[in-house]
Amino acid sequence: MTQRTGGARRPVLTEAALAHPTAALSGYTVGVTADRRRDELAEQLGHRGARIVLAPALRIIPIADDAELRAATRACLAEPPDVVLISTGIGLRGWLEAAEGWGLADPLRTALTAAYVVARGPKARAAVRTAGLREHWSPEADSYEEVVDHLTARGVAGLTVAMQLHGDSQPEFTAALEAAGATVIEVPVYRWAPPIDPAPLHRLIDLIAARLVDAVTFTSAPAVAALLRAAGTAADVVLDALRTDVMAACVGPVTAAPLHRYGIPVVTPPRARLSGLVRTIVDELPKRALQLQAGGHSLTLRGHAAIVDGELRLLAPAPMAVLRALATTPGRVRSRASLLHALPRGADEHAVEMAVARLRAGLGAPGVVQTVVKRGYRLSA
Repeated sequence: MTQRTGGARRPVLTEAALAHPTAALSGYTVGVTADRRRDELAEQLGHRGARIVLAPALRIIPIADDAELRAATRACLAEPPDVVLISTGIGLRGWLEAAEGWGLADPLRTALTAAYVVARGPKARAAVRTAGLREHWSPEADSYEEVVDHLTARGVAGLTVAMQLHGDSQPEFTAALEAAGATVIEVPVYRWAPPIDPAPLHRLIDLIAARLVDAVTFTSAPAVAALLRAAGTAADVVLDALRTDVMAACVGPVTAAPLHRYGIPVVTPPRARLSGLVRTIVDELPKRALQLQAGGHSLTLRGHAAIVDGELRLLAPAPMAVLRALATTPGRVRSRASLLHALPRGADEHAVEMAVARLRAGLGAPGVVQTVVKRGYRLSA
């Protein structure tokens, strides 16, 4: 619904509307670093009310004419693998298409048909079946760790394992299989590359550093490294934001691993699915909302909005920054100078006054923000 006050119109969601699934993420901003399935993920998040920042950290480049892929394919034909790990659906399709171009599709299919096929995830399983092949086993959590544990428990000593790579080499998993006695053929079908237009990624980095996004989603481990690489000298600021105010949401444990190494808390779904990732964000973000009483009103701070007495009111970045700063010490006076640090760079004390005025108008709740003459502002406790 839209409420009119003093001639102005503000979007207001009532408590009943907020209870609807399509409003579950209203007031929150979520960054999406995926490339290939970014539209699908953005649509699912947007359908639940989130504001989306699309910023692919990487893009996939097929390497059908690459000498390494051709050499790996010929190695699989010269010594047919006993075990084949299909990591991604796009990887298997690209491999078969490249082999078709070289006139090797039929012998490659014959070699794959005779092997023990492991499909790492639902997309890989679907591609295996579409290709007329059959998978023999899949991990529960789509993780390489489970695959290695399964294969080593099954026994790979003296066997040849063909591993279709997920963008980059996975040396730790290759080494684990080789330590168990296997001969590993790495099959590189595509590579990761920086986005053609890096501007959206740099914008997302700025938003993370300024705590102007509430969550960032990752669907591949290389995307984490790419984001930090693009951050450059601001990488430490980004890491600090991810450790504190910005929730990192990963599709699975493999994707989350590099963030864990930086000491960043990560939320992941029970199973590595985009739909599960969205459900996890819907469950987790509202738990982080700050709730308090001020001026006889109940306030809940979520993202770029405040729920005032059950009604969600969207706020601009500067008023929201002032509200968050005041909410950290409700009832205590914050000087204009201290509030200035919460505003975007380049602001002055006059900008603080403007932000407070816009905050009062946006909240529509008289008495919540009080002026203390010659001292500053406070939330009425």
